[in-house]
Amino acid sequence: MSSGATFDVIVVAAGSGLRMGGVDKSLIPIAGKPALRWSLESFAATAGVRRIVVVTAQDRVANYAALPWIPAAVVAVVPGGETRSTSVAAGLHALERAPGEAGAVLLIHDAARPGVDADVTLRVVAAAQQHGAAAPVMPIADTLKRVAPNATGASTAHSSGSVDRAGVVSAQTPQGIAAQHVPAFAAALVSDTSATDDTSVLESIGVAVELVQGSARLRKLTEPDDILSVGAMLRPSDPTVSFSEILSSLPGSRIRVGWGDDAHPVGTTGTLHLGGRAFPESPALVGHSDGDVVLHAVADALIGAAGLGDLGRLFPATEATPKGIASGTLLAESVERAAAVGVQPLWVDLLITASAPKLAPHLDEIGANVAGLLGIPVDRVSAKASSGNLVGDEGAGKAIRCAAIL
Repeated sequence: MSSGATFDVIVVAAGSGLRMGGVDKSLIPIAGKPALRWSLESFAATAGVRRIVVVTAQDRVANYAALPWIPAAVVAVVPGGETRSTSVAAGLHALERAPGEAGAVLLIHDAARPGVDADVTLRVVAAAQQHGAAAPVMPIADTLKRVAPNATGASTAHSSGSVDRAGVVSAQTPQGIAAQHVPAFAAALVSDTSATDDTSVLESIGVAVELVQGSARLRKLTEPDDILSVGAMLRPSDPTVSFSEILSSLPGSRIRVGWGDDAHPVGTTGTLHLGGRAFPESPALVGHSDGDVVLHAVADALIGAAGLGDLGRLFPATEATPKGIASGTLLAESVERAAAVGVQPLWVDLLITASAPKLAPHLDEIGANVAGLLGIPVDRVSAKASSGNLVGDEGAGKAIRCAAIL
């Protein structure tokens, strides 16, 4: 199938991936290849493609630009904005400055939909060229319910009736815009920053959108369960992903492991802090900060994974670091510094060694505190404790230690 029309593509990959646990969805391996790679290779191999721009988060631009599998048709990798609309606007600006002849149609695609193929792409391009704008859609299989307001404040909801599915479809991407409508579309993006898709913006300025047949393969990666289900459609023979595939599909700078280990002597005054929790019945640990060895170990592991040195180098025990500073502040700043070089924590395993206080009843709270500071789900933090078995200063109650792998 060939539409005969040329096209440019903006691939939006700037999302936070919160429902995926904060992982960059665009680089999640799907059936052996990163999600973004599936889309880029499909567009690059489709007849009529002119230029492709990838829009991603500011801290990912350098890593994306260095990916070894980026096709030659990709003319720019640029930072996006806080919303989808501002990210698309950034992509449009990059296309305006990019070399090469503009296509007759502009396509905008979500990187979280790796199942795009030439058939869908060309259907959208042909319809957009003929009618001005187009989007792929699929019928809705599930029954739709209206949710009634719940005055009781309960976690459950009540149905106020069903929605007639007749005349209702689910929109997918890529969505296409004929070149003559792109200037008006770009202007509308400035005022409509909350739009969840591009055809909504077009409709708001009076451009009719032609609907074409979409594909089940274009299911969006939203929840962790989607990884295998989408992979099964893209590679039915083996949708699973081995660890070796993960390593081979991601750039080397994305896989990091950090180790942190910190110990402080037990003092005689103050309040003990461990993992962001206060233990008023126990004296504070001696140190320049509040002495929270748990947060220190986690921060040190993250700093090491990011190649930024160590905790003492970034936050020396001098006047440069306020005396008694909360260790949560140190960890939060460590997270920011790691993110600035493209490193995000995924999982933490930590072991606290202390003869007192008894930590078992508080490990869940400690784990939740660490997860909150790192911005990852609680189930990605494993917090364990040991009494020290009367060995060393920790076992004798003279010190408390924590080791962390991140």
